[in-house]
Formats: sequence, structure tokens, C-alpha cells
Amino acid sequence: MKFQQQFSQQQKQTQKLAMTQKLQQSIQVLQFSSDELLAFVDNQALENPLIDLTDHEYPTSYTQGSGTPEQFNEYLNQIPNRGSSLFEYLIDQIHLNYRDTFLRTVVLFLVEYIDLNGFLTIDLVKAGQMIGASEIQMLDALTLIQQLDPAGVGARDLRECLMLQTERDDAAPELAYIVLEEWFTELAERKWDKIAKNLAVSLSEIQKVFDYIQTLTPTPGAAFGSTDGLYIIPDLRVTITEGQPVVTSNRRAMPEVRFQQHYFDQLKQSGDAEVKKYLDNKAQEFAWLKKTLQQRGDTIYRVGEAIVHHQQAFFLKADRPLKPLILKEIADELGIHESTVSRAVNGKYLETEFGVFELKSFFGQKVSTQSGEDVTTEAIKRRLAALINEENKQKPLSDQKLADLLKAEEVEISRRTVAKYREALNIPGSSKRKRFD
Repeated sequence: MKFQQQFSQQQKQTQKLAMTQKLQQSIQVLQFSSDELLAFVDNQALENPLIDLTDHEYPTSYTQGSGTPEQFNEYLNQIPNRGSSLFEYLIDQIHLNYRDTFLRTVVLFLVEYIDLNGFLTIDLVKAGQMIGASEIQMLDALTLIQQLDPAGVGARDLRECLMLQTERDDAAPELAYIVLEEWFTELAERKWDKIAKNLAVSLSEIQKVFDYIQTLTPTPGAAFGSTDGLYIIPDLRVTITEGQPVVTSNRRAMPEVRFQQHYFDQLKQSGDAEVKKYLDNKAQEFAWLKKTLQQRGDTIYRVGEAIVHHQQAFFLKADRPLKPLILKEIADELGIHESTVSRAVNGKYLETEFGVFELKSFFGQKVSTQSGEDVTTEAIKRRLAALINEENKQKPLSDQKLADLLKAEEVEISRRTVAKYREALNIPGSSKRKRFD
């Protein structure tokens, strides 16, 4: 038996997309929001001495039109007033109101365990063991914290938080505190008949308590939280010119980078091979960044322009109607991938005379009506909210009844879909919408 092994060489040509680090970064840059992009470019400038980042602290103008003083002031008015944190606010009150005693030391210790929403996150017994304080001392310290502003701070759960706020409010209904203290679960589960019977009051009195509690805050410390997300920098602007919506790019959202040519020439004269290699590498990084920023701006502009073209009625009509629109339609029209459209609209904003809107809000799935006309799911949600708003609150509409009413308007969706849309709108079910006044 002979064993024969043969080898042969064949040349085969294939195409593969190599996901290089630069390509991955380019994709990531498109996905960045305006503030994330500024942070990224700032970091690039710190690492590359050849990148000169022009001042982008305030807006100047739009790429296809000059900015006005009014626009400048509008942006300034968006900048949030960054006050002290909740922790700093509490510490200031403690030093101003309480003498330097061991009890104040315990108070300062407990404040370290208050979260951003204002709740105490440590068990008092455990805290007492850690600091060497008795149970009474821990309770006294917590009482002092709960007397500070904002009302409700230092609570250990939602019930206690609402009770602390009610206790300080002279305008609170007379029954509010006792209902929270003894009947909190029944109130939340809308077992109001049981509460009314035990307190010998009418259901309308319990309704007043419930309405009042709705005005209280479940997170008293949240007002002191981070405001980083409050300053939105629109990527695009739409103005109406000769009866048509016109899209322009916002220079404020696009950081400008310049090449440090003088610095480059100066260092290159050294003649050092390592320095030359370093400079060439940094020059290539600058060229990549410049090109990537331009591509990002062009892509967002093209996608935004296509969206505005499809949704012209939104910008021209008072009721702001939206047509059904999906990512694939824009992708096919522009000859790009759906994922590119997705990255170009998420976290990107469009400014108009009547507000600022995220680009992705202009997309919506379509639902066919009995007449054959397509409507967006957002339009159905708006109609659903309107029907609920107009209902008799003593006899709220069930999900099935809402589905029947929509069917009468030639929008045929199931009861389950109605429930899904209602929950997306944060509207409770019919049993929890019922009122007794």
C-alpha cells in the first residue's frame, strides 16, 4: 500500500472589511452626542500637540447663515446654574445649626450615607456599631437630619419620605399624615373603601389625600443632582423660507480643529529621526480627525435633510403631524446602512422655532387603518391619550373600550396593544384612574 500525499498552491482573491481601530473610532464618533464629541476632541487635542482646538465655548453662527444676538442669548439661557450638591447643602446646614458635639459627629457620619435622591442607605444599628453610638443617639441624629432641607431628606423609605414632607406642610389635608402612617399600602393599592370605613370618612376625602400626595416628591434630593444633560446643543436647525423647511448645520455642535503648522515646522528642523516619525504619526492622526469630523457632520446633515423632506408637514402645519417613517427608508434613499442612520439620529437634536426635537423622534412604525391610510404609532398614542383625558373619571374607559373607540375611528388594534401603548405613556389602568370627587 502506498501512501501518497499531494500539496498544491492556489491563489484566491477575497474581499474583507478589516475593522481597524480607526474605523471603529470613526463609527463611534458618529454615534457621539454633541457634548460627547466635544469631550472626545478635547482629549485628542491633549494627546496631540499638532491639534489646535478653536474655542467652542459659545455659539457663533450657523454654517449656512450668521447667528444673531438673540440666538446667542438663547444658548446662554440654556446653560444651567450649577449650585451646590445635596451633600454640600446638608453639610452647610449642619455646621450652621448644630453645635460641635458628639451628636453632630454622628449626624455628619450619617450624611455620608445619604444617596443622591435624599434617602438614608445604612441601617441605624450597623451605623451605631461603626461609630460607637447607642440606638437612642442614632435616632436623635437621624431626627436632626430629617429636620433639614429639603423636606423628606434622610428618609429610609418612600412612606417615611412622604410623611416627613406632609408633617412640615401646613396646607396638607388633615387626614394625610395618618393615612400615610397607617394605610400607605391600602392607599397605593386603591383599597380606599377599607380606609374610608376605618376612618369613618367619605371616599372623596381619601381622594383629596391621594391628590395631595401626588404633589409631593418621591426623591427630595434629585433637584441637587447632576445637570450635565440639561444643556442640549442642537446639531441642526430648521427654518421656514418661502414656505418650505430649510435645514442648516449648527457650528456650535461641530468643534473646529486646526493644524499647528508652525509648531510642526519648528520641530521638524531638529533632524532627529524619532522626532520626524513622531510628527508624521501625529500629522496623520490630525488628518484622520479632521476627515472624521467632516464625515460626521455631512452624514448627520444628509440624514436630517432627508427626514425633514419626509416630514415637511410637521414643520409647516400647526398640529405637527408625522408620517410613518422607518430607518430603512432613509438608508435606502441615501445609499447607506440602517445602522449608520441609527447612529446619526440617536442623541442628535434638531432646533426649530417651536422647540428642540431628537432626530429619532421623527421615526415611527406605521399601522394601517380600515380605510387603507397609514398612521404612525405616535399618532395613535396621542389619540389614545386624548380619549383618556376626555373620559368620565368616575367611570374610566377600559382598554377594551378604548380599542373599540379606536376601531370606530378605523384604527383597529387589539386590547393588548392598547395596554402596551397606555403603559408607554405612563397612564395607569382604568381601576387606578377612577376618581371619587
